Amino acid sequence: MRIPFVAGNWKMNTTVTEAEKLVLEMLEKLDRIEGVEKVLCPPFVSLVAVSMMLQGSSIKLGAQNMYFEAKGAYTGEISPLMLSELCEFVILGHSERRWYFGETDEIVNRKVKAALANKLKPILCVGERLEENEAGKTEEVVNRQMTAALNGIEPLALSRSSGRSESIVKNLVIAYEPVWAIGTGKAASGKQAAATIQFIRDVVAKLWNKSIAQDLRILYGGSVTSANIAEFISHPEIDGVLVGGASLKAEEFVNIVEKTAEIKERTK
Repeated sequence: MRIPFVAGNWKMNTTVTEAEKLVLEMLEKLDRIEGVEKVLCPPFVSLVAVSMMLQGSSIKLGAQNMYFEAKGAYTGEISPLMLSELCEFVILGHSERRWYFGETDEIVNRKVKAALANKLKPILCVGERLEENEAGKTEEVVNRQMTAALNGIEPLALSRSSGRSESIVKNLVIAYEPVWAIGTGKAASGKQAAATIQFIRDVVAKLWNKSIAQDLRILYGGSVTSANIAEFISHPEIDGVLVGGASLKAEEFVNIVEKTAEIKERTK
């Protein structure tokens, strides 16, 4: 069974001091919630501080982005090699990276490959813009992004640490994030999100196989709150959420994780 997954993307918010305070406010309650994989994704500058605070807890750490080269003359960039000592997860292909910073499907693909090669687990984001949604191109856009992002990636890879083949299911999470719903307060409906996530599973089945498609965790992201989380999590196709603004409020984020755990437990 797919383990529910909730990640908080803090984006470009919180100083190091503020990040520590936020973690402190939610750590105890969040740590006690079982049945959900919990991940916090603070800004780069707070990764070390948050990593130290999460030690010994059930909460995992993720970065918000990375470059695809291991090292070199790339001023201002962060490499997968640097992150691999701190994080387990890394968000890649987020719409804000695609639309504000010009990241192409090819760049996202190179980042996914680099993350996997350095023992980082990508949270791969895909999603359409408002005009694409209104033109009925959601599936076309998502299919293109998924196919490009996973191009050349083997679903079974030899683990350098164990020497055994390891399924991509253990090392990849997909997040459907319609651009028009991110930070706008306008979430997709649960039915819309579930339909697109089912389509994403169909794409994965064609790229790899049905078994992997069934086992891979796929999230919804876009204006998720404790008030609307049930609308998404109640759908069996939706395995969790990638939370933006609401993850900056300790009580709100804890409530989202608690409701996810409760609803998924009831619907097993």
